[in-house]
Amino acid sequence: MTVLLSNDATAVVLTPAVYAATRAAGAPPLPYLFICAFIANAASFMLPISNPANLVVFGGHMPPLLAWLSRFGLASLVSIGVTYLVLRLTQHRALAAAQIVRDFARPPLSRGGQMAAGGIVLVGVCLLLCSAFDVKLGWPTFICGSVTATAIIALNWQWPWPILRNMSWEVLPLVAGLFVLVEGLDRTGVIRILNDLLRDAVATSVDGATWGVGIVVAIVCNLVNNLPAGLVAGSVVAADHVPAQVSSAVLIGVDLGPNLSVAGSLATILWLVTLRRERQDVTMLTFLRLGLLVMPPALILSIASMVLSSP
Repeated sequence: MTVLLSNDATAVVLTPAVYAATRAAGAPPLPYLFICAFIANAASFMLPISNPANLVVFGGHMPPLLAWLSRFGLASLVSIGVTYLVLRLTQHRALAAAQIVRDFARPPLSRGGQMAAGGIVLVGVCLLLCSAFDVKLGWPTFICGSVTATAIIALNWQWPWPILRNMSWEVLPLVAGLFVLVEGLDRTGVIRILNDLLRDAVATSVDGATWGVGIVVAIVCNLVNNLPAGLVAGSVVAADHVPAQVSSAVLIGVDLGPNLSVAGSLATILWLVTLRRERQDVTMLTFLRLGLLVMPPALILSIASMVLSSP
């Protein structure tokens, strides 16, 4: 789901489905819900379309699809594998104590559900084609989603208000405010200062700059969210031609760093909103305790595998 439709889609689409499945099976929901949150970020640099932050970081300098896979393919697999392994070990006790119900009713998928599933497939195909032909993703995604929602509403004789009411409108001003923040940093000269620091670091040691930038960006994402961090980092990288290894570390930090805290990425915020709708309470401290175990090894090993696989 993350690779083909982005980490935000995993948070919005997959999390409610996983919660419903665990309730039907009598399983503890949190271990499986944590998978939705952490893997959504861990798998979000497999393809350019796997995370909106990827587009923010590279902007108009997006590598071709095959070049992207050669740079991030191994690192992404390592990120997913390490994240899963740590979650499997930390959630072992809750999973072992569960009494799974295997015989339960499986209601048939409604016509609206079938159409929604078809719309998800349509959006995935659209995103892949746009990525392959270097087409901007915003409008095609919006059009596909709107057409799917309109078709479901029309064919089922429904009012649009339930859909509109359940949209996370509060996220829009949040994202807008983050972009305004970045513009303010640009106008005050902060980005120019960061560009000078990065240039000096690269001149001293490319490997040192790679590790330093990747770790610093990962930490900063949890302080200001990864979208503004990605915007700033992308502006710094674009302002001066830096080695591909350094820009790759920036992207890994932007995508994987947010697994430390719930404020790190929009996907995790949407995941938390979805959980609260289902009356599941995950505090910031609970997520942070788990994030301290999950994020650092995945980040370090992902950067290391990217460095080793770089030409």
